[in-house]
Amino acid sequence: ALMALAVDGRSLEEARTELVAKIGENISVRRFELIESAARVGSYVHMNRIGVIVEVEGGSDELARDIAMQIAATSPQFVSVDDVPEDVRAKEREILTAQAAQEGKPPEIVAKMIEGRMRKHFDEVTLLGQPYVKNPDQKVRDLLKGAGATVKRFVRYAVGEGIDKKQENLADEVRKLQ
Repeated sequence: ALMALAVDGRSLEEARTELVAKIGENISVRRFELIESAARVGSYVHMNRIGVIVEVEGGSDELARDIAMQIAATSPQFVSVDDVPEDVRAKEREILTAQAAQEGKPPEIVAKMIEGRMRKHFDEVTLLGQPYVKNPDQKVRDLLKGAGATVKRFVRYAVGEGIDKKQENLADEVRKLQ
């Protein structure tokens, strides 16, 4: 159904076929997401390699585009800490606990270290916790709060993302031939 959609007077399948013929490389659509929203939807495409769509309640079209650009540049995994699944939290806590235990600190200090490191990690992987790329002294959460806006969700795609590349070892391949 996606490939039958008309864009610029031709179907996406026709556009794909023309592009394949032009560049001589096969192209396929592996994934897509349909976003229907009554809120504002902003988008940003970076060099035809990274594309972002973000749903923003409140704010302006310019803010929505800036947030989409932020997502393209920094690749957050989640909107906020509240969106981080419990299994991801548990795994990160396990890793940080193992690291802290090796430092030989008392248990009460280790607990505080883990909490601080968890906050730092989740600031890095959540959109709201990241420094705003246009003003690194400001967090995205503060930018949104000042604009009276809320990010509901986002989708970020990068060309080739998620494709598992076969790792080959030339030396092993030569040994197999002998």
